[in-house]
Amino acid sequence: MISAGEFRNGVTIEYEGNIYQIIEFQHVKPGKGAAFVRTKLKNIKSGGVVEKTFRPTEKCETAHIDRKDMQYLYTDGELYHFMDTETYDQIALNDDVIGDSLKFVKENEMCKVISHNGDVFAVEPPLFVELLITECEPGVKGDTATGATKPCTVETGATLNVPLFVNQGDTIKIDTRTGEYLSRV
Repeated sequence: MISAGEFRNGVTIEYEGNIYQIIEFQHVKPGKGAAFVRTKLKNIKSGGVVEKTFRPTEKCETAHIDRKDMQYLYTDGELYHFMDTETYDQIALNDDVIGDSLKFVKENEMCKVISHNGDVFAVEPPLFVELLITECEPGVKGDTATGATKPCTVETGATLNVPLFVNQGDTIKIDTRTGEYLSRV
């Protein structure tokens, strides 16, 4: 249990049957009336952000979030299969949990599987990945003065914009958080 007076950024709590992470908090002591804590909470499962106020003595249950490194094995249509590399236990997750998080991830790469009380609710891909470009139009020299891009498809099937000098067959480094091209490898 944690009281609202002990709230800090990044703490995860259980409140009204949901799991929230504290994004912002502010202790407010008005000239008149009792003090309170104004918070901005992010629902970890849905991603929604809500603002709530608490009395400093109000208590919430702390939520323990597990982040486990697991190897992404393969997909068989609807299910994505992961393996714990220490115990060799395998789990299968559906599209609802995965979403777009594996858009830039190849088979046999390590990911973080995030769960609460054994209930997996998200998968975090590695921050940066190196992928081979499978389809790309050739860039034409002199098309533009600065910073032109063209669409490209990588080996996982995802599409992103890359600079004109990148060609089919090149290996590129991608930031998985934003889906942006970083550099050629």
